[in-house]
Amino acid sequence: MAQWDALVDAALARLDSRSLLRTTRPIALAPPPAQPETFPGPGPWDRAAVEIRLDGATLRQWLAEGGEANGQEEEVGEKLILFSGNDYMGLSSHPAIRDAAVKAAQEYGMGPRGSALICGYTTYHKMVEESLAELKKKEDCLLCPTGFSANMAVMTALGNISSLLAVGRKPTKEERIAIFSDSLNHASIIDGIRLVERQQEVVAFVYKHCDMSHLDSLLSGCSMENKVVITDSLFSMDGDFAPLPELVNLRRKYGFLLVIDDAHGTLVCGENGGGAPELFECENDIDISIGTLSKAAGCHGGFIACSSRWRRLIQSRGRSFIFSTALPVPIVASVHAALCVSRKERWRRSVIWRHVQYFASLTKINITSPIISIIVGSEETALRAGRCSIPSIICLLLISLVLCS
Repeated sequence: MAQWDALVDAALARLDSRSLLRTTRPIALAPPPAQPETFPGPGPWDRAAVEIRLDGATLRQWLAEGGEANGQEEEVGEKLILFSGNDYMGLSSHPAIRDAAVKAAQEYGMGPRGSALICGYTTYHKMVEESLAELKKKEDCLLCPTGFSANMAVMTALGNISSLLAVGRKPTKEERIAIFSDSLNHASIIDGIRLVERQQEVVAFVYKHCDMSHLDSLLSGCSMENKVVITDSLFSMDGDFAPLPELVNLRRKYGFLLVIDDAHGTLVCGENGGGAPELFECENDIDISIGTLSKAAGCHGGFIACSSRWRRLIQSRGRSFIFSTALPVPIVASVHAALCVSRKERWRRSVIWRHVQYFASLTKINITSPIISIIVGSEETALRAGRCSIPSIICLLLISLVLCS
């Protein structure tokens, strides 16, 4: 990807000439304990990841809104099991993650408060970035407050390339970045593209969901030189994977920058939890891998795994990163523990995929991931299904209910 390296280097040189390059300077904190405690199988804490309670009044109101109240609410009680969350690995309640957060909070409180470029960045943040870069097989990584802000930061940095190189004027259409986006991409990608498109820095093309023939047609018909394709790796509502091998082939044909949002694949897919690129054996063909730490990691935050040159550009021009307060140290400590546990408790990934296979065998539904989408009809039907009650417990659906007009 020499073309893109040259573009980023030119943008960095332009920033440097204007003294606008920004760097993170980690505040030194004592390192966390060497290795968190891990376990050979599920413990009682895993139940806490899915079992919740609602007070009686809230439960009755919720059921009454859908006309599901039947007078048995008191008998049922307020206990619910959540099947619709994103805590795929059950790590949010793991003792090691809890202990890491508690110890860091006791030692540092919430940590230095400020943006990462001022005083919010510590050696804990750097340590997590290094772990994520290793996991994603990338040269570098940038930790962000959320997955949403990570996607926004990448999009604004991309748009800034064309503005930086069109010195003192708006870039012409041919000088702008052409971004090709899957029609079912996450809202944070869509909003980021809309922002830089409005600033006349990119031109957006939307291809039909996972339709490589349509994408190929759009790419071949686009005369703009600098092209980017961005897609979710595992789509959060439909539960299907992007066709990464086909995208890689198109990347070789057209030389575009390939960016993925691996929010739902990170730690879930691949033998090591490296995500969808590891699963499809194409890690070296992904240029930028964006993700979240609020799903399978069971914590909070987002990240951008990329080259060092891309990191320098994003941390200097990604506004959602620059102008956000950095993650609190206890959260970062818990993320580090979660990554360690994920490496050692590999059985958690095996359990997820066994459950997927078991559910498929029971229902005869063709599913490929832990995200199971079942169309139940109208909005009213979907809402009623979400309130489905049985005598001893109120269940939230195991599936992502797709609203069908």
